Amino acid sequence: MILLVGLGNPTPDSNDNRHNIGFKIIDAINQKFGLSKQKPKFKGLLTTGNIGNKKVYAIKPLTFMNNSGICIRELIEYFKIEAEDVIVFHDDLDVDFSKIKAKFGGSSAGHNGIESIDKFIGKDYSRVRIGIGKPEKKIEVSDFVLTNFSEEEKIELQKVIKNIIDSIPVLIDKKLDLFSSTVNNK
Repeated sequence: MILLVGLGNPTPDSNDNRHNIGFKIIDAINQKFGLSKQKPKFKGLLTTGNIGNKKVYAIKPLTFMNNSGICIRELIEYFKIEAEDVIVFHDDLDVDFSKIKAKFGGSSAGHNGIESIDKFIGKDYSRVRIGIGKPEKKIEVSDFVLTNFSEEEKIELQKVIKNIIDSIPVLIDKKLDLFSSTVNNK
């Protein structure tokens, strides 16, 4: 079993925020692979299904970014999913815009959603970091991640999301380096 987690904030005005790229990826996975209808469970919106021969759960935590770990811990305890079978999609300021980096474990680099997950399930899970760019003007990071993508950025991100979705089978086989290079080179 694999748990795919997309980080974001559940308010309607957050939909196009940089912080919500994880939600957008889970929505695209649900659509592409025909996962079940989203149901509110475990303090999140949960879908289930199969990708290839793997049973997959996909969730968008409704606990807000800074408390994402609460939702994930409840779910993995209930379904007896190992932390190493969790893959989290999230925004990252330190990755160039529209690039991705996949890694297993490591530090949170100050990302509050990742810090919350680390606190509740430890650090032994995979992360797919999606570059959201850096602020051009002097602005607090906490404000920047809550800004919306520009129309041009949205067009570019649609391509990135498509590339991620096309490579999901490689990701769920935990071939993180191959996944990163495939997505970034498309």
